Amino acid sequence: MRYKGATSDRTAIRTGKDAAAANKSRLQKRLFKLFIIHIAEKQPIKYNNMILSDTRILEEIEKGTIVITPYNRDQLGSNSYDVHLGKYLATYKNNELDAKKHNEIIHFEIPDKGILLLPHTFYLGVTDEYTETHAHVPFLEGKSSTGRLGIDIHATAGKGDVGFCGNWTLEISVKQPVKVYAGMPIGQLIYFPVDGEIEVKYNQKKNAKYSGQINRPVESMMWKNQF
Repeated sequence: MRYKGATSDRTAIRTGKDAAAANKSRLQKRLFKLFIIHIAEKQPIKYNNMILSDTRILEEIEKGTIVITPYNRDQLGSNSYDVHLGKYLATYKNNELDAKKHNEIIHFEIPDKGILLLPHTFYLGVTDEYTETHAHVPFLEGKSSTGRLGIDIHATAGKGDVGFCGNWTLEISVKQPVKVYAGMPIGQLIYFPVDGEIEVKYNQKKNAKYSGQINRPVESMMWKNQF
């Protein structure tokens, strides 16, 4: 015969456990909040990781820490600079690539009437602009209007390094057939300050694989790595 008070005892035990768990959770949250306050007092939040505004970009151009050639003031946005598609594209010679081997590419020029890009084909492009960034981290992102045409301009390599000098190679793929033209707006550069001193800038590294990129697309240099 079941003891009549068993159910109420179990309910009381469960209620007690729930209350204890709730108290523990509140205590953990309070301790975490106190920890955050303690860290913030010892290490105040820094706001030097913000994107440069148009006025700050202009200041850096004036100082020579940012170089953009050709430069057009009309291409400067509120916190970015528009870059354009150069006149050369490239595709890999082989459909099957090997990360340990030097995969060669074939360059071709975009005609004045434009060229139709096709899905399932990987293209390398290049910016018309040559850039140098000596004190900030440059990021290359696609423009909204480019994205709405189904054009991706980079697979993974959107970030540059402090000291990068050269034209930017674009990793282009399209969602559907789309005709593109040399000189069309293709992306935008944004700039982030760096926290701390740079020991060796990219253009000073002996093993920098893409320093001084020319105004033609450059293939992957993965094969130069030791693995």
